[in-house]
Amino acid sequence: MAGKTRKTSAKGAKESAAKRGSAKPRLLAGGNPQIAKGYGDAPVQVYIAAMPGWKRDVGRKLDALIVRAVPGVHKAVKWNSPLYGMEGDGWFLGIHVFTRYVKVAFFRGASLLPVPPGESKQQHTRYLDIHENDELDEAQFTAWVKQASQLPGVRM
Repeated sequence: MAGKTRKTSAKGAKESAAKRGSAKPRLLAGGNPQIAKGYGDAPVQVYIAAMPGWKRDVGRKLDALIVRAVPGVHKAVKWNSPLYGMEGDGWFLGIHVFTRYVKVAFFRGASLLPVPPGESKQQHTRYLDIHENDELDEAQFTAWVKQASQLPGVRM
């Protein structure tokens, strides 16, 4: 039946959207949740809730520390990663799940003191990798977040 298009009722469209919204996010290679691009706290919380196993607790802790360190922080999920930034000033931090660890990217991390331990191919970016049995130095992490939030962010 060439040339025919299927008509979808408004009710059918709403039901489809509800099914998509309630479906569990798919985990990509390495266990990173596939989350639709979105702005605000809600998509970040969906991402954190979809993080597998012990990584979910790490995600909750990181999010809480960031929010506490930078009141009014802006959040988004882009490229299947939560991003944190300052309004009108770009993003200063991102989180990504890998098979054996959670990676925190400080986009201007080379300017932080002390510099986070993970090197990057990007000149200014530095990483903090958190493995299952690692003890997170909350004071140091919070200090990095506060410093990072005061630097010019990156546009993505």
